[in-house]
Amino acid sequence: MTENTLLTREDRADGLSTLTLNRPDQFNSLSQALLAELQAAFDAIAADPAVRVVVIAGAGRAFCAGHDLKEMQANRDKAFMRALFRQCSKLMTTITQLPQPVIARVHGIATAAGCQLVSMCDLAVAADGARFATSGINVGLFCATPAVGLSRNVGRKQALEMLLTGEFIDAATAQRQGLINRVVPLADLDAEVERLAQSIINKSPVAVAMGKSMFYKQLEMGVEAAYQLASETMACNMMSEDAAEGIDAFTSKRKPEWRGR
Repeated sequence: MTENTLLTREDRADGLSTLTLNRPDQFNSLSQALLAELQAAFDAIAADPAVRVVVIAGAGRAFCAGHDLKEMQANRDKAFMRALFRQCSKLMTTITQLPQPVIARVHGIATAAGCQLVSMCDLAVAADGARFATSGINVGLFCATPAVGLSRNVGRKQALEMLLTGEFIDAATAQRQGLINRVVPLADLDAEVERLAQSIINKSPVAVAMGKSMFYKQLEMGVEAAYQLASETMACNMMSEDAAEGIDAFTSKRKPEWRGR
């Protein structure tokens, strides 16, 4: 385990890495320093083939309350604001570009950039008491950057309702609208995250990494270009050692032994 003031990283031998936001008294708000530590952690994980799945969690009573408004208010300079939001946007895109799937473990609240963080994770599991909002509008600030991830997860009208009203939605609604994958009682949250993570860890790391990359790229393409990319990805995937091993294991009725990415 590695730990510092703002972020805890715990790596397991089976390939699960857990990053825990560690500003519980501030509801894990995303200060510049915390964003920097998250970026450094993801950069290191991207180059580490031993890590198979990443979980993002929050210490204390909440997942993440968004940007640190006190820090922003203390630095009312446009250059500071541009740097802050570029830093946050880089982190969010890093998550989708990471070879490993990222799971958000959500409890308490996930608001504004915290809701954005959930939306940009590949998967999300939430406690049944979790609540989600893009609440910047309540303080005169439209959640423009959270809107990017939110609008790519839920329908337009649902996204705009959240963005324009700042009202909370509960975990059941978030699941129904597509923001999260699973909802369980808080007591079962860790076990459900574990089940989801293990179901991915058991798969070929080559196929997972190639598939995740293809998935996000094809979302921004037209249908014809998307199929061209998907066809090329499948052809390359079929030439991998893992595909040969997986098919051989399937036909031989044994467990595959993945070579790694």
